[in-house]
Amino acid sequence: MPADTNPAGDIFGGWIMSLMDLAAGVSAGSLARGRVATAAVSNLTFLQPVKVGDVVCVYTDITKTGRTSVTVGVEAWALRRNLGERVRVTAAEFVLVAVDEVGKPRPLPEVF
Repeated sequence: MPADTNPAGDIFGGWIMSLMDLAAGVSAGSLARGRVATAAVSNLTFLQPVKVGDVVCVYTDITKTGRTSVTVGVEAWALRRNLGERVRVTAAEFVLVAVDEVGKPRPLPEVF
């Protein structure tokens, strides 16, 4: 939406990053079977601008699990308005930690 842009009409990077964080949280939360908290973001790269009217799609891939943590590769892609092309616009690695009801790290459930 226009309110989420700079004067050049590009979507703010923080808005894209928040979508990526939400997607990482959904993926990690499913694996953790509960609440997770973002602990770190690395290798965040803005590859191309996102313009008003683009449709943003976010994809995740769980790349590593630890005792309490989940590492998620996240990519954002844009479907360019009226052009029919799909381009990768942002990529990053998110580390999320499974937490209990008071916010303390908890072990991930065993995967069978």
